Amino acid sequence: MSIPLGVLTRYDEMGASSRLRYYLFRNALENGGFRPEYHPFFRAAYLRRLYAGQGKSRLLAAGALLRRLALLPRLPERLLVEYELLPELSAAFELKFLRRHRYILNFDDNVWEKYASRPRLAGKYDELIRRADGVIAANDFLLERVAALNPNAIKIPTVVDLGAYDPAGVKKFPRFTVGWIGTPVTYSYLEQAAGALRTMSRAADFELLVIARRDLEARAIPGVRMRFADWSADAEAGLLLQCHAGIMPLTDDPFSRGKSAYKLIQYQAAGLPAIASPVGENVRVIRHGVTGFLADSPAEWADALKQLASDSGLCAAMGLAARAAAFDYSLQKYGPVEAVFLRSALSVSL
Repeated sequence: MSIPLGVLTRYDEMGASSRLRYYLFRNALENGGFRPEYHPFFRAAYLRRLYAGQGKSRLLAAGALLRRLALLPRLPERLLVEYELLPELSAAFELKFLRRHRYILNFDDNVWEKYASRPRLAGKYDELIRRADGVIAANDFLLERVAALNPNAIKIPTVVDLGAYDPAGVKKFPRFTVGWIGTPVTYSYLEQAAGALRTMSRAADFELLVIARRDLEARAIPGVRMRFADWSADAEAGLLLQCHAGIMPLTDDPFSRGKSAYKLIQYQAAGLPAIASPVGENVRVIRHGVTGFLADSPAEWADALKQLASDSGLCAAMGLAARAAAFDYSLQKYGPVEAVFLRSALSVSL
């Protein structure tokens, strides 16, 4: 008999973190003896507004909180929670509800930064972690933080389903194409790397394909040949497979150091060598000179791109090495791992 598991996500499947760390694991959880019941905090309208550049909606957030509060009495005993049960409310208030449950928390970002300057909430995540039956962290930066508070912690990266990235019969774009995939919110990382991108454009002939929203074309970076495509779950793998390389520039700050390098994981699944900032998990995902390059200065970014664009043999060899490394960040590897961890932490026996 399967065990009910309340899966309390921040978003529905439109939100990348929720889709990849919760909904993607549905079959693995079911195969592990659970019956997952998904309950997103925000509805799709909240993200659509955010991605359209209209900012956060207090009205939609208030409605989400009221729905979550109404849901609490109906939740099963065992829970898997994305960050927190009740955003913007104190740990003491949240724990009044959680004390009747066994729960596991799951982190893929340095969300502590969100509350860092707010004394009433600054220690919220730490207190929730101490009381949790287990904690899942997406990278070493986060694992080190949560393991200091709760010994029952495990690293499970944000993973790809390798079956969705089948290169058979896929032709590359005619022009050497560098892919970047993200959201209108994270597009700011590309804008902050504008200097490096312009230096790359002077060093090699390439086109930057931005897989996010087509209307970001209005914010195209001058001096860089760019093309924009709408992201969709159905289209992302096919677009990446047609690229020749991928990039992931980051700023070096506490929030970015807690990011999970998921773009690089997608590039590996698509068999693409990558160029990335040497920040946080990027350093662990990329094997410098084997599956891609870590580049800091504009000159290093330009040199890495020039090597890949001018040497098709090197680009292909790195792409094969990247694809071989992708299993270590795959659903095929970590689906069973997560199910076993949840059964142990939540005291579930098959």
